Amino acid sequence: MNVVLHLPNWIGDVVMATPTIRALRQHFGTGATLTGIMRPDIADVLAGTDWLDETIYFDRRSQTVERRARAVVGQLRRLRPDVIVLFPNSLSSGLLAWRSGARRRIGYARNGRSPLLTHRLRHPRSGRSWTPVSAVDAFLELAYAVGCPPQSRQLELATRPEDERTVDQIWDRLDLSRSRQVVIFNTGGAFGAAKDWPGEYFVELAQRTVADHDAAVLVICGPGERDNAARIEKQAAHPRILSMADQDLSLGVAKACVRRSQLMVTTDSGPRQFAAAFRVPVVSLFGPIDPRWSLNDHPGETRLQHAVECGPCGERVCPLGHHQCMRDLTVDRVYHEVAKKLHANLATQAA
Repeated sequence: MNVVLHLPNWIGDVVMATPTIRALRQHFGTGATLTGIMRPDIADVLAGTDWLDETIYFDRRSQTVERRARAVVGQLRRLRPDVIVLFPNSLSSGLLAWRSGARRRIGYARNGRSPLLTHRLRHPRSGRSWTPVSAVDAFLELAYAVGCPPQSRQLELATRPEDERTVDQIWDRLDLSRSRQVVIFNTGGAFGAAKDWPGEYFVELAQRTVADHDAAVLVICGPGERDNAARIEKQAAHPRILSMADQDLSLGVAKACVRRSQLMVTTDSGPRQFAAAFRVPVVSLFGPIDPRWSLNDHPGETRLQHAVECGPCGERVCPLGHHQCMRDLTVDRVYHEVAKKLHANLATQAA
């Protein structure tokens, strides 16, 4: 049997899809071929796991012809899939599934694609609005539609040996092993500026963290956040506050950094879910997005959000210009949670 999984387009969503991918692998067994359709830039998220047998890279805006829709449809038709499971809710993913010739096409009936599906799921509504449901649960419903039994919601990732070796070198180069605890700061995200916590707040939080604890702070970043990470390191002006701005910025290395850290402080962006997958304690900072869309079963997560009358608005940029939901989430409040988790870590180590 050939089973195709059209995976999400966002880093955090891919991590939240791992319980479903794992369930489908177990359900179809080793006798089936599982092929993942994914954007090339998120492939490293699943690197190190063994659920997928084949990968098809798809980016309809790519300059590489082999990754455009027509070429991908050709690959799918040659594959002759029996089942295609759609994680994205877009019309374009529905069209791709329909054109693939798959006999069973399973996904949510949204964005006008219902006629393209053979098995349609309905997302719950509250009046005219969608009811906030964690992507973990929404994706698992896809597995249940295929016939999987009830599953664990636990997120799961792995790292590759070569990425671990790279992080060994980074830890030595930055002298991070001399600190009893390494705190990862993840300060940005691809969604938009509305999710950002002010850079000067991260600077103050880092300074207080290293002053009061035997800890180092490492600011991780993607290529788009490199300048911001370097700026935080420079403004903090402390030998134990460092950034990845001049290091390997691959997602595989970022995963390995999070996995070996003792705490993560993060905006509501994709790498937040790395902490859940690796069971690393995390303080997550929410602004314009309702946290219920991305809840996971990580008992070590503390979610902080400052309530405002205009939110959560779901916008990429603050429509009112004041960004109050993030600016009024104070350093004192965040540091209080950071200190609690660092003390708890030491108590666990001593036990």
